[in-house]
Amino acid sequence: MIQVRELSKFYGKKPVIEKVSVNIQRGQITSFIGPNGAGKSTLLSMVSRLIDADTGSVLIDQTDSKKLKSNEFSKRVSILKQSNYMNVRLTIRELVAFGRFPHSKGRLTAEDEEMIDRSIDYMNLKDLEDRYLDELSGGQRQRAFVAMVIAQDTEYILLDEPLNNLDMKHSVQIMKILRRLVDELGKTVVIVLHDINFASVYSDRIVALKDGQVIKDGPTHEIIQSAALKEIYDMDIPIQQMDNCRICVYFNS
Repeated sequence: MIQVRELSKFYGKKPVIEKVSVNIQRGQITSFIGPNGAGKSTLLSMVSRLIDADTGSVLIDQTDSKKLKSNEFSKRVSILKQSNYMNVRLTIRELVAFGRFPHSKGRLTAEDEEMIDRSIDYMNLKDLEDRYLDELSGGQRQRAFVAMVIAQDTEYILLDEPLNNLDMKHSVQIMKILRRLVDELGKTVVIVLHDINFASVYSDRIVALKDGQVIKDGPTHEIIQSAALKEIYDMDIPIQQMDNCRICVYFNS
């Protein structure tokens, strides 16, 4: 479990995240939702140690994350940032191999190569593994970065808006793969999402942030309710049931 305790982050005197506490249960997809500026990405960045919190703590399986050495932390937690620009020309396979660095220190073993193969296969990229990243479509490139995260083989996988700039087909593909990571491999996924319907269909739990604070936290079916969404987004959002999925009809609200 990841336990977030009283986390705060200030830019100047303005709190971006203020005394946030939340538990991330193992073996689930937990989605962070909320309006722009709610603090979702900032919270995820503090959990992943990309930025320092001003107050509070994060416990990874009851160990203060600050006390974990970088390499040990990287064996437990992986992060896929919103922006994945790289200034070097890499093939898909070379990129995915970076995911093994906490384990191999750059000296790939047969076990590392096997994990790289499995991750590439998992993302259906075998036919493209020797292609360079700058030769790929946005969806293919995003799948390659997800493969890198899978190769890192951590218990916890944190993703900051991984569906940005993806079309519908590739967005669904990524979410289905994340669901499989949880259901088939027992991973724990934490994801920042803008589209509440993706959160509704694929999440086990939803944490809703607004103005730097958690205002809703619970199982998906409890959060995807018109009254709760009104509080989060300040708009009326009707909900329809379709094939056991709760779909938010916000397009003409």
